Amino acid sequence: MRRGKIKIFIFAILFFIGNTAILFAVDKIESVPLINLEELSPTFEEDKDELENKDELNSTLNIDENFNEEKLNKKKEKIFINIKALDKITAKTLAIKLGIGEKKYFGSLEIKGLKCQLSENNEFSDAVAYLQVKDLDAKDNNQVFLFNGWTFASSPTLESIDHPIYDLWITGCENI
Repeated sequence: MRRGKIKIFIFAILFFIGNTAILFAVDKIESVPLINLEELSPTFEEDKDELENKDELNSTLNIDENFNEEKLNKKKEKIFINIKALDKITAKTLAIKLGIGEKKYFGSLEIKGLKCQLSENNEFSDAVAYLQVKDLDAKDNNQVFLFNGWTFASSPTLESIDHPIYDLWITGCENI
């Protein structure tokens, strides 16, 4: 045999072996056992239970069993801030009704509303609220509040609450 024919013969054998190896690899990938997604437990349910327990604890601390009509009227006159909270990891949202001076918890955030009012312009009125937000998981001693300032319902990105996991924005005020 001549050298040219030997080179063509070797090239043909390598080409055949290379193509069959790719075919067998595809079979191996398709034959991998699949994970049963129904057996996996979602991690957000554990956090959801913790949030519900904290909310129940807060609501039981704020409820006094000896109500009289005067306290009920004062409660009706109390100003509330309506806040929408988003957990960016689980995409769960929660509507929070926060009274002025009260603290509520969402995940590791402690939210306190200090003031809520309507800002009226010639064209439209807007709800603005003064919030203090602490991240209880943060160990940074230099930072007291994650957010401390006014936020606007019509433009929540103007003064945004920067957190990698949670997002908060006000939707309005009640009893103003």
